[in-house]
Amino acid sequence: MTDAKDRHATRSPEGGRAIHLLGRTIRLPRSRALRIAIGVVLVILGIFGFLPILGFWMIPLGLLVLSYEFATVRRWRRKLEVSWGRWRNGRA
Repeated sequence: MTDAKDRHATRSPEGGRAIHLLGRTIRLPRSRALRIAIGVVLVILGIFGFLPILGFWMIPLGLLVLSYEFATVRRWRRKLEVSWGRWRNGRA
């Protein structure tokens, strides 16, 4: 379950889970095992980002999917969000 304040991972209107990223909503499968598999595959393929079609962008997306399932990854993501927000506010 996610926090009500969590902006990235929420329940979609259809009752499934969804990630909100860059103004878009990406629906996730209902199966926990499939969500974990998708996150792991994105991270592993992202390591080969130097190859055509694959990209390093897959690593953060995979970690975002995994953060919905694992508290450790969710804490890393939240710490990064706080750091990013402080950095942006410091520049303004």
